[in-house]
Parts: sequence; C-alpha cells; structure tokens
Amino acid sequence: MWPDRRLLERLDIVHPIIQAPMAGASTPELVAAVSNAGALGWLGAAMMAPDALRAAIREIRRFTKRPFGVNLFTYSIPLPEPEKQARMQARMAVYLRALGADPAAMPALPPLPDMDRQIEAVLEEAPPAFSFTFGMPTRAVIAAFKAKGVFVAGTATTVAEARVLAEAGVDGIVAQGYEAGGHRGTFAAPVEESLIGTMALVPMVADAVKLPVIAAGGIMDGRGIAAAFALGAAAASLGTAFIPCPENGAVSRLHRDALLAGGGQPTVLSRAYTGRHARFIKNRFLAEMAGAEAEIPAYPHQIELTGPLRKAAGDMNDADFVYMLAGQGYPLSRGMPAGELVQTLVRETSDVLAAMRGLNLEAARTR
Repeated sequence: MWPDRRLLERLDIVHPIIQAPMAGASTPELVAAVSNAGALGWLGAAMMAPDALRAAIREIRRFTKRPFGVNLFTYSIPLPEPEKQARMQARMAVYLRALGADPAAMPALPPLPDMDRQIEAVLEEAPPAFSFTFGMPTRAVIAAFKAKGVFVAGTATTVAEARVLAEAGVDGIVAQGYEAGGHRGTFAAPVEESLIGTMALVPMVADAVKLPVIAAGGIMDGRGIAAAFALGAAAASLGTAFIPCPENGAVSRLHRDALLAGGGQPTVLSRAYTGRHARFIKNRFLAEMAGAEAEIPAYPHQIELTGPLRKAAGDMNDADFVYMLAGQGYPLSRGMPAGELVQTLVRETSDVLAAMRGLNLEAARTR
C-alpha cells in the first residue's frame, strides 16, 4: 500500500507514520504505544539529564520490542546579555506577582543538560534511530551513531539545510514546514528567511537530496499523510496529533483541553517563552510579548528566565500564561489512545490513497 518503502525496510516498521519528538511533551509510554502499533515512536529528550535519558530509553525498551527513536537539540550557546536578561527578569517578576506568586520565593530551575553528555548517553544506549534539531552535531558524532547501526536523521527547514545535512552523512531528512508546532529547526539562515510551508518544502527537499524525506508540519490525519506521500515524502511525522493521547502524561490538562476544544485560539510563532521561535496556542503572555521581540534574550537564556512563570502558570492552570505548543492544524486534534490513533491514521490514509488511485484509473479510461 505504501508508495515508498525505504524507511519501512530500513527501520523495520509497518507504517511510515512517525510520532514527532516533542521535548517535554512526550513520554516513554507514548513512544512505546506508537511503536507497538507498527509506527515509529520518538522520544523528545532534549530537556532530560543524561541519567534520566538513559532511564527513559530503558523504560521504552521494557514497554516495546519494536523500533523507536530519540531526539536531541544541538546548538551553540550564545554569550549572556546581562542587561537584557535583568530587564526580562524584572518583567517576569511582574507576571509572577499577577499570578499571586512571590518571585523571590520561586526556586531556581535546574540548568539545561549538557549536550555532549546527552549525546554520549544516547550513543551508549544506541536506540534504533536518532535525530537532532536546531543544528548539527559533528560529522564524527554522526559517524559514531551510524557505526552502531543507528538510523540518523536531521531537521531541515530549507533546501539549503537539507543539502548540508545530506553532505554530513545523515540517513534521512525531516523537512519541517512552517505549520509545525514546537520549535523551528532552522540553523543555516535567519528564521524569517526560512518560513516555508510543508507543501512547498517537501517536494523541493525530495528533489534536492536522494535520501528519504520525512514530512513534518501541520499533518493531523490521513489526508495530510497521503498528501505528504504525493509530495515525495517517504513518511509523515505528526506531533500535535499525539499530544492529547492518554499515554502522554507530560502535558497539562489545560493544554490537552485546549487542543481538543476545536480551535478557540490561533497559533502564533514566538520567541517569548524560550528565546527561539516556536509555535504556540496564543494567550495573554504571547500577545503582550509580541511587541518586545528585541528585548528577548536568545535561547537558552530566555527559557531559564521564563521557567518560574511557566511553572507557576502550570501549577495554577492559568491559561493566560501556561506554555502550550501546537501546530497550525491543532483544531483537528482527537483524544484517543495512541495505538488507536495510529490505526485510524492508517485507515484514513489507505482510504485517501485508494480514492486517488480510483480517480487515476477513471481518468485513464476516459481518455
């Protein structure tokens, strides 16, 4: 049934459907449930300390014998901007007081994990697949994973990025369209010059590289998956679609309810929460920060400054400030177990592909 079987054969999966890695918004239970259904679950591990990362990989292996993947962020940390960071901290204090929290009493969040040690941990565990976002590890790191038989994928938001990744030796390219929820994977040009929609990006990347292309961004159902195949993708990656699954205990009830509410608010692309462009469901915080882009420190410094606010808002279930990543297609969200969702996606895609083949046959008969 599937038009491109390269990833099925390379990864030993039944369906070319991938649960996108969502750092801080996925669990080993979700990853395993997707893989057990014949698709490919992918752990977003960028926020995990090395020991926690190892434990999560081992937990996935307890839940499934099927293939799965692990994703990390790879980026250069910019120099601090003390004055800008001090002004942002003062702004966050105002919001914390509005929530009834004492900024001085908020505990400091742990520092972000060391990326080199994260890579070492994943390399030691050698999951069937590994991907990276925000940039590239060294060629030596990519070669080390491949030497262990690990399938390696990189994230591209432009054709130029896809070519750089292919030259570095990856096995596959995740073509991330503008519609995608979460953080942009842009690394070779300013984000403003890299906002290409999935429908335009996927065929251009498929033409530019000879590797399997995984379409990502705005895909929520079988119609989107079938469209990705028509555009030249070998698989489709869905993130937001899997957030409401009951196996995903990493997201708040408020976030899940917002996804399932049918699109009460639009999504916006913003640096407000983390210092790096990401797509969120719009709320008061994002609206008020829209005019302060120049004052937002770069990632990861901003994520450290907004951490107390994100925690307080989450504890209080305050929709004005809570952090809710979502792709543009989130109004199509469905709340069902991950395995059931995979089977639903397979059935929907099969129906669309069959209808397209039927139209082609009918057109051929009437010529």
